[in-house]
Amino acid sequence: MFDLASASGNTFAFAWGTLPAGADGPGWARGLCPRLGLDGLFLLDRPVAGLPWTMEHWDADGASTFCSNGTRAALALPGAPPPGAAPIQVRSNRELLALRRDGDEVALRMPSGPGTGFRPVPPALAQDLARDVARPHAFAWIGNPQLVIEHPDLDGLDLAAAAPPLRRHPSLPEGTNVNFIQVVAPGIARIRSWERGVEGETRCCGTGCAVAGAWLARRTGLTAWRLLPQGEPVRIAVQGEGEGWRELWLSGPVQCRGQVAADRSLLS
Repeated sequence: MFDLASASGNTFAFAWGTLPAGADGPGWARGLCPRLGLDGLFLLDRPVAGLPWTMEHWDADGASTFCSNGTRAALALPGAPPPGAAPIQVRSNRELLALRRDGDEVALRMPSGPGTGFRPVPPALAQDLARDVARPHAFAWIGNPQLVIEHPDLDGLDLAAAAPPLRRHPSLPEGTNVNFIQVVAPGIARIRSWERGVEGETRCCGTGCAVAGAWLARRTGLTAWRLLPQGEPVRIAVQGEGEGWRELWLSGPVQCRGQVAADRSLLS
């Protein structure tokens, strides 16, 4: 059996300790996720007092990559570490992070330090982005790559047409998640995200929301943002530092959604 849990509308499968026989993590992710409409698969270690809670995530295409919403959703599962006064240390796809209860929500301290933060937009990509209408944009690494572009009308945006050429832009060898944002009020912005691995629009890209919030904070001086994705809203709080950030927290609702059988027919 796999446990299921969601964060801000994105739903993930979770296995404890070992995966069912018949395939490895990438194989189960490629089998389960597209057929059941899941955003990823996690393998969780049982929590051990005094040690970081360790987990590994695979996207729907089988790629191993850091996932913030799935990491948050894991705290909703039976068997997760109990809440306490101090944040829970987590090692998610090698990123050392912290989880905490935040009222009815779960907050995750995002990756920071060397290797993370904003990076120059490759000239070829910048040129393509300015070809039709020059819009403010930024590129960053936060355990995965994120491109953020401001847009005046997300309702009128054909994301399925606009995002794929950017997601696989030749100047970005690893590809990127693509996020379009629209500021609707001070401290509030809408966001639509096209995620690599899923290869489609998701209800909420947590890492994309975090980078978008950090970028908006740099541009406006407002360090707290409410992001409105297609799923449930999330909150971003950030302290900036040069081209990166020292403290970047993503908060939002999580929910346990029961279980699904480890049906090996899904692997065919």
